[in-house]
Amino acid sequence: MKIGLIIKREFLSKIRNKSFIIMTFLSPMIMIAIVAIVAILSQEQQEIQKVAVYDASQKIGSQLQSTDAIQFEDITSMGLAVAKEIIPQSGYVGLLHVSANNDSYSVQLLSQETPSLDFVHRIENEVESVLTNERLLLMGMHPTAIEKAKVDVQLQLYNLKGESNVRGLNEIKMVIGGAFGYLIMMFIVIYGNFVMRSVIEEKTNRVIEVIVSSVKPIQLMLGKIIGTSLAGIMQFIIWVLIGLSLLFALSFFMEIPLTNPTPVSTPISRNVDLDIATIVAHLFELPIGSIILAFIIYFIAGYLLYSSMYAAIGAAVDSETDSQQFLLPVISPLIIGVYVGLVTVVSDPHGMVATVFSYIPFTSPIVMMMRIPFGVPWWEVALSLCLLCCTFMLIVWFASRVYKVGILMYGKKPTYRELFKWIK
Repeated sequence: MKIGLIIKREFLSKIRNKSFIIMTFLSPMIMIAIVAIVAILSQEQQEIQKVAVYDASQKIGSQLQSTDAIQFEDITSMGLAVAKEIIPQSGYVGLLHVSANNDSYSVQLLSQETPSLDFVHRIENEVESVLTNERLLLMGMHPTAIEKAKVDVQLQLYNLKGESNVRGLNEIKMVIGGAFGYLIMMFIVIYGNFVMRSVIEEKTNRVIEVIVSSVKPIQLMLGKIIGTSLAGIMQFIIWVLIGLSLLFALSFFMEIPLTNPTPVSTPISRNVDLDIATIVAHLFELPIGSIILAFIIYFIAGYLLYSSMYAAIGAAVDSETDSQQFLLPVISPLIIGVYVGLVTVVSDPHGMVATVFSYIPFTSPIVMMMRIPFGVPWWEVALSLCLLCCTFMLIVWFASRVYKVGILMYGKKPTYRELFKWIK
């Protein structure tokens, strides 16, 4: 009964907070605005960069092909000394100096500022293409004939049931799993800090002494953790409803069918890329409900595990500044989980490294969440959750012992040695 009152108090204090209400509805809009701005900026046409060419060999400069990004201008007739002088005043990004020694070529790019890697790569590709064609002609092979002999192959992807697969679907699954895994980490850090600050505030105001006189410290700790967790879940559910509403509105506006738009009997054209409508349609075929359910379960379990440590840290210190020495060991497994997920899951979601880290309780909420969109057997998920829950109960026992002693300690910065003494 007492723990229920504490949960209710923490939950209501969070959801009635003006900043909580504002960010609940404003955060999706901010994310949409960020995505829209990035999309608009990425569509802006890149300014054409002019490159002057001084070709001492008289063979390459005239063959360099300008593109939408780089424009080559042959100024060999001016002489090298004059060419170097006019570069800063004529709007050229740099001077491409080509010299020849027998059958070998030396290519230098002279510029006032260090050029970008993409710019250098584009010029290298163009020069390599011209020099390769030059060498092919010397060997008696015509570049046009070789280009015509090339065969363009684009695989048609099907599963064993004969249903067509989307090219790049694994990358889409990785984006979905990575987004949910990253959200779990962010929620754990954000709401874990809420719990820690709440404990520090009540401890500093000496309110905790009155509360502890009527309830047990472990009840108070669990009440804070569960109440904040419920507020976080409610906030996430609102975000999901807003996101699904926008997605359905988008599908209705674009007239996207919610079933597979490509029949098995109709092969996909080799030279036609799948458009956004097809990709969105295949997204609806993913087990979105199972993914969201797994996210909620792993968020709750992971949050309960880490928030108990945050609550213990809040009880052990008198200010947020003193808590910094204890936060790094708590946050490190989360960072490792994100890193392992992004590096290993995308390349081999069922490999040994990804599988092992999806079982380790301190990293499983993130790594397993990234693996689930690729299809994970139910027993692996059950084993991962079982280990996570058992570890949570063990950590809660340790944290409650620290919480019980530290909540009434004032004016002293605890050390790791003292924390171990409190546990004992």
